[in-house]
Amino acid sequence: MKKTKKLVALTLTAVLGLSALTGCGTKGSRSNDKEIVVGATIQPHAEILNSDAFQNKIKELGYSVKVVEYTDYVQPNEATQDGSLDANFFQHKPFLDDYNKENKGNLVSVAKVHYEPYGLYAGKTKNLENIKDGALIAVPNDSSNEARALQMLQAGGLITMKEGVGLEATVKDIVENPHNISFKEIESAQTPLVLKDVDFAVINGNYAMQAGLNVQKDALLIEDAKSVGAETYANILVVKEENKDSDKTKALVKAITSDEVKRFMEEKYSGAVIPVF
Repeated sequence: MKKTKKLVALTLTAVLGLSALTGCGTKGSRSNDKEIVVGATIQPHAEILNSDAFQNKIKELGYSVKVVEYTDYVQPNEATQDGSLDANFFQHKPFLDDYNKENKGNLVSVAKVHYEPYGLYAGKTKNLENIKDGALIAVPNDSSNEARALQMLQAGGLITMKEGVGLEATVKDIVENPHNISFKEIESAQTPLVLKDVDFAVINGNYAMQAGLNVQKDALLIEDAKSVGAETYANILVVKEENKDSDKTKALVKAITSDEVKRFMEEKYSGAVIPVF
């Protein structure tokens, strides 16, 4: 009996020791200096990183990239902050700024990569030439996305907003509305689902793709790549501040902003994902 207890104690000690070593290994203690671990949401970010275009380019630069896929927007930043990831690719700058502010983080953007354009899609009314007085347009109801939608509608000549409101605009800031347009403010993911009930809907690139819509073929208006929305909400490559000038980061930036990756995005996504480099 004593021998059995001693054996169990030794086994537990060994397991705990191994667990401690494994836990440490998840926080930046990887021994392979030529492997870069990047966290990304699945579409389109992980698709881009897993593409032959990117993988071949990073190999030319002497590195390999392991892509860790996420389905949420919280864990990638936390894992980058604690060193489990070398970098992440899923977010835009305003989201990163909020994370740093709320979590006392020190993550930084090292490259603007792409943006997913908003489009205005036809519902009950099939073209803008036949827009009727009192037309109903569905727009996202969260502040930043609604502002992007309104900016695009203004660029398309449908409304005019107060000067200088920019990406803080709401429907209350509309000063000219010649068609007396009404707005249905709903959650972004719901915009494709209400097309049959409204005259038009402003839909984000991700949700448009999921609904089988092609922004270049189906949209009546498209957010311009040089618009304030596209510039502000470009998706970025993110690392810890102390790693922004590292060789790994330089290789990542060079690969993800290469001509090869640009061509991949243009051919793969048909305008639903637009390179900004």
